[in-house]
Amino acid sequence: MTLEALEAVGVRASYAPPGGAKTEASATFVLDNIDLAVREGELVALLGANGAGKSTLLRVLSGTLAPSSGQVRLFGTPLMHHDRRAIARTMAVVGQTEDVAFGFRVRDVVMMGRAPHQGGWMRATDEDVSIVQETIESCDLAALADRPVSALSGGEQKRVAIARALAQRSRVLLLDEPAAFFDVRHQIALYDLLAEQTARRKLACVVVMHDINIATQYATRVALVKAGRLLAVGPVDEVMTYANLCATFDTDLYAGMNELTGARFFLPMRGRGAKARA
Repeated sequence: MTLEALEAVGVRASYAPPGGAKTEASATFVLDNIDLAVREGELVALLGANGAGKSTLLRVLSGTLAPSSGQVRLFGTPLMHHDRRAIARTMAVVGQTEDVAFGFRVRDVVMMGRAPHQGGWMRATDEDVSIVQETIESCDLAALADRPVSALSGGEQKRVAIARALAQRSRVLLLDEPAAFFDVRHQIALYDLLAEQTARRKLACVVVMHDINIATQYATRVALVKAGRLLAVGPVDEVMTYANLCATFDTDLYAGMNELTGARFFLPMRGRGAKARA
């Protein structure tokens, strides 16, 4: 039976202004009435324009931002009822930006992903060492394993952060633009890896994406976010239509079909915005 691993139910969220709290009646909501369920074994892509609320939704799902109202549930239990260590064992998160772990090697940082499973002395077991080595290799970091993380490029540092999250062996994986700074080869390698891990380990994976065409190839389901609301949620073929994407991004798109794979692809149309079409 497929489980609903992570759920947002009637979620609204806002950021308090500097200098004081605001009441719900006067709040400007970044997220408004969000209902989203993510099941084991599926990769859900969050798509939308800049400022639509995608990253805020990921923060609410991860528990780093409390909703103003509504609830987030982790395997049926409200997130607030889980202690932080239990959440760390169950959920791994990679944000848009990750702090550089100065003084630590790549292998050390990836090993930090095992911390929720270790005792108070943080002693690595043979299993920890094996998982870390396997993850380093799967993320194409073997040649960098003994280098300081601070000496790596932005794309390499992002791969280290992803490897650390994968080493947690969590059941839920949340990623915010994980392929930022990646070259084409590493973009494809990353999403191949995420798709394989999601299917094999029955992960519930939520990924904020900007690349529409990557989403058409790898997502199990897509959630289109606009102005803090979900415009549409469902399978790629049902949701990623010309009309839905034009409405989501407020621009015109060319919709085509890859003759080799049968997959849809979308290209922006120069000088033909959605408002101009109207």
